[in-house]
Amino acid sequence: MSEAQLSAHVLTAEVVSALMITTWLISLVRTDVGIIDICWGIGFASIGWTLFLNDGERHPEQLLLPVLTSVWAARLSIHLAVRNLGKPEDFRYRAMRKRWGRSFSLASLVIVFGLQGTVMWVVSLPIQTSLSVTASTSTPFTVVGIVLWTVGMIFETVGDWQLVQFKRKFDNSKRVLDTGLWRYTRHPNYFGDCLIWWGLFVVSVSRCGAWWTVISPLTMTVLLLRVSGVSLLERTLRTSKPEYADYMARTNAFLPGIPRRNS
Repeated sequence: MSEAQLSAHVLTAEVVSALMITTWLISLVRTDVGIIDICWGIGFASIGWTLFLNDGERHPEQLLLPVLTSVWAARLSIHLAVRNLGKPEDFRYRAMRKRWGRSFSLASLVIVFGLQGTVMWVVSLPIQTSLSVTASTSTPFTVVGIVLWTVGMIFETVGDWQLVQFKRKFDNSKRVLDTGLWRYTRHPNYFGDCLIWWGLFVVSVSRCGAWWTVISPLTMTVLLLRVSGVSLLERTLRTSKPEYADYMARTNAFLPGIPRRNS
């Protein structure tokens, strides 16, 4: 690892730490740690622009990663802010608050903000590494990354929009959304988010050759599939929606595919 890369990683660790501590303090005032969800995208955009503006010799081509990251971050943060406006704290955080009792305020700094800040720093490694190399240039392979990112944005944006429209309809609390993109995958928004990070990784590695940063999209894929995404959500949906078992039988969980006929 070069001195420039090490310096970039230290700087972004400081940025993430400052952001998480500030957000934690705000959560204490609001008694709602759910604001971390809105901060998630903002953190990645902050990392990208901090590194880009930290070096005065940037080539215009190096705007690509900060811009792609910021477009994704802005859409996600606005979507989550509108969705959570006026809503109570997420049930996951309420359960944690109940479990920890009076200790939760301090514990949340570590188990919520500290943990997510660490994940944010790891997942942003392709952005950090590419922007720490001043002389990096685009290659034909960069286009592949942009295509992956674009397809991911379409799936995440359209999937979220279709879900919002579905929930606005009367008496959909027990029903299953199985039209639009949701006909081909049970989680088009998660699939899209995963594809976005693979796209950013490909853009980054095409410019600086740091293949080891594959830890970023691999981490996001595992999180979305096994930790905070598909598996966590489906444990709730299987019990809360009577039609969900049939939906699972005919529709892929993650990768889009032609629906199967129920036997």
